[in-house]
Amino acid sequence: MRDKLSRSADAIKQIKLLICDVDGVLTDGRIVYDSSGRELRFFDVQDGLAIRLLRTAGIKTALITHKASRAVKYRAKDMMVNELYAGVFPKHKLLPRLLKTHRVGAHEICYVGDDLVDLGMMNLVGFPVAVANASREVKEAARYVTRKRGGRGAVREVIELILRTQGKWREVVEAVYGRLSTNDKPRSAAPKRRSR
Repeated sequence: MRDKLSRSADAIKQIKLLICDVDGVLTDGRIVYDSSGRELRFFDVQDGLAIRLLRTAGIKTALITHKASRAVKYRAKDMMVNELYAGVFPKHKLLPRLLKTHRVGAHEICYVGDDLVDLGMMNLVGFPVAVANASREVKEAARYVTRKRGGRGAVREVIELILRTQGKWREVVEAVYGRLSTNDKPRSAAPKRRSR
């Protein structure tokens, strides 16, 4: 995997748009219905924080899902995703619109998917990624397969890979969350203990 990843470094460095499937990628794939028939989905907070980091780095984000959902709409807004496309099938038909809207080439797109519905888009972009729980066909179409499962930090893993490969990780994290290390600044003296 490391060799395959090192061959992908040039493609990763060119990424200007991250597109993610939702169910099975940003969620764990389960859809739960409450007693009123409302859908519930489970998202990972680390994925959301990483999407905000990506935005700070100037890389745009889009979500494409086959199934429209209020929960997905709220989560996309919370993560400050640039665009949400819901109720879309087949997904790859959106590619010309995405290229025009974001002024990018297909080679500058990373797409993260997990199931057969994602194959069309994965076969057209520069850096297709499969989450650990993806179908066999999706893993075979991917240039990278995450260690983490969808809805369990897989998107965070992809974003960290992109930002580290582009040399932006530390700068962006510090811009959003503050210094990563205190080793280069003087430490304050520890308070003195009183003896009894």
